[in-house]
Amino acid sequence: MNFTLQHTDLHTKARAGIVHTAHGDIQTPIFMPVGTVGTVKGIHFRELKDDIKAQIILGNTYHLYLRPGTSTLEKYGGLHKFNSWDKPILTDSGGFQVYSLSGIRKITEEGVQFQSHIDGSKHLFTPENVMDTQRSIGGDIIMAFDECPPSMAEYTYIKKSMDMTHRWLKRCIARFDSTEPKYGYSQALFPIVQGGTIKELRRESAEFISSLDREGNAIGGLAVGEPAEVMYEITDFVTDYLPKNKPRYLMGVGTPANILENIALGVDMFDCVMPTRNGRNGSIFTTQGIINIKNKKWEGDESPIDEVLGGYASTNHSKGYLRHLIQSHELLGGMIASLQNLTFYVWLTQEARKHILAGDFFDWKKEMLPIVMRKL
Repeated sequence: MNFTLQHTDLHTKARAGIVHTAHGDIQTPIFMPVGTVGTVKGIHFRELKDDIKAQIILGNTYHLYLRPGTSTLEKYGGLHKFNSWDKPILTDSGGFQVYSLSGIRKITEEGVQFQSHIDGSKHLFTPENVMDTQRSIGGDIIMAFDECPPSMAEYTYIKKSMDMTHRWLKRCIARFDSTEPKYGYSQALFPIVQGGTIKELRRESAEFISSLDREGNAIGGLAVGEPAEVMYEITDFVTDYLPKNKPRYLMGVGTPANILENIALGVDMFDCVMPTRNGRNGSIFTTQGIINIKNKKWEGDESPIDEVLGGYASTNHSKGYLRHLIQSHELLGGMIASLQNLTFYVWLTQEARKHILAGDFFDWKKEMLPIVMRKL
């Protein structure tokens, strides 16, 4: 994997580039739909390609390890062949999922012991076996195993957690570099910057992972409860210490406004469950603003969901029909809402890319921010 930096905005730190992988190129900035268990919830792969125009999706190590398991994935020749997705895949290490299991996991220097949310069985994730699992899954980009500390943790805990994450990273790299891909194409390992909201720790972490010279780098431990302004401040700070010639991935972010602000701060790659999760609950992201489709004002509304965006969900169904489906708890309602939201998210990042390349990103972002935050 390698990265071509095409253009940097004159008035912000926004960048346009191309990530080259064995399964195709990714034009950045990019939003990556989350396919936790090998599928983007409620979305056909045909729709991912043709309507959403997704260039890369995510899979999650924790979930895929538990079900269907690495033996099944290896039998099929990896996740690409198991789910018939022939474009790039990024796999999260499972660190955040383990973090969220606070009541049923134990963190030690060796790794993390946890109980399955499926059947209560006990398992151990170590830096080494997480690398092995991601080799078996076969993602084009795989993530280092890290600990994600709570946003409001004390300095001592965050420092101790970051230091252990760095030691785990060395073990991840040693295992990754001593093993070979299983399916005939290369994989890239991204380290993750940690350090909470403490700048001196974030700088130490960013400088440490930058010195390891991997193909790309990620920023973790944000969007976990801290105010948006703090997230922006830390992201702005961290990107100054990450290599300019490597892609930067901000994990688990966020709202459309979060994405625009962080693109301006020099981030290239994003993922979040918000488009599908919020869509299933009736929150619809459009080029005109955010619609709570459950509101009675949309009952009987004959206008398309999004007249500007285009695509199947936007133009083929009315707001009134989508409201009816969501209110009736029909599965199709969540599917249409998720399709609309993912199409919008990918469109937004690709529009940002166009304006970065055209040289007017700063003015475009200033116009778009109030629109994407507007509640209709």
